Amino acid sequence: MAFDQISLKGRALRLLAGREHSRAELERKLKAHETAPGELARALDELDAKGFINEQRVLESVVHRRASRLGAARVKQELQAKGLDPTAVAEAVAALRGTEVERAREVWRKKFGSPPVDAAERGKQMRFLLARGFGAESIRRVVGGSEDD
Repeated sequence: MAFDQISLKGRALRLLAGREHSRAELERKLKAHETAPGELARALDELDAKGFINEQRVLESVVHRRASRLGAARVKQELQAKGLDPTAVAEAVAALRGTEVERAREVWRKKFGSPPVDAAERGKQMRFLLARGFGAESIRRVVGGSEDD
């Protein structure tokens, strides 16, 4: 390897310095830079053994960053895209569903702040929340103005 090239481990550490990455994400991002078969797996195994790659930290990081703005469905989609353990993803999403109405209400309040005046406005507000990944029942409660949870 030439001195002007960054090693796979160095590239992985650069990525991990920015934010938490799952092993699957690192494999996907670094595959093009692998020069010898198995080199990437060895580098990631070493980083995993040293604790630089931690799936639980990735899960907690995504939930912490995204849950305040997105519904459980979108958070679940992001977690699955990162290649995390399906049971851990299901547990995290189940915990998010308990607070979905409150989170949806806060997102709606920041964007709109007032109840819809007509059906067109109601549809616009509902589509906005739906695109953010909130469930239909939560959206109905928030846009319909129902304060009972």
